[in-house]
Amino acid sequence: MTVTNFTGIRREGAEAIASELGKLLADFQIFYANMRGFHWNIKGKSFFTLHSKFEDQYDYLAEKVDEIAERILMLGGTPENNFSGYLKISSIKEVSGISCKTEILNSVLDSYRIIIAKERAIISLANEHSDEATASLLSDYLKEQEKTVWMLVAFLEAQCKESN
Repeated sequence: MTVTNFTGIRREGAEAIASELGKLLADFQIFYANMRGFHWNIKGKSFFTLHSKFEDQYDYLAEKVDEIAERILMLGGTPENNFSGYLKISSIKEVSGISCKTEILNSVLDSYRIIIAKERAIISLANEHSDEATASLLSDYLKEQEKTVWMLVAFLEAQCKESN
């Protein structure tokens, strides 16, 4: 007996969605690790502002990692649980050795670009298989992430104007 026996999501659809969520989980885990490094290594005039914001971000990412893994389990899948596995399937690459706010923020924005695109694709897949729960979960993520991206872009633009 599986959860899909009761949810109305066909096994093939659940497997496809769980597989894509597994890739998203890997992206979130690598992004989380990168964000921890950014939090630890940020330097410069914006240290206090960004150090705190990066902590907020890695807390956000950790929460989403747990939710994605649980959704994979609900769909009958098994979430990856080690970084060697994540590195094989993540579209986000490990980043280390940077402490410049512009480089860091560009990396964060690029990671969000990757995650947002993947979430949109999974939402489409979930809708094809009548998986409203996954679509809703990821739609909620998009709302939060698009606001974060907007704020980060505004912050970067303000920094550029101050430099000129």
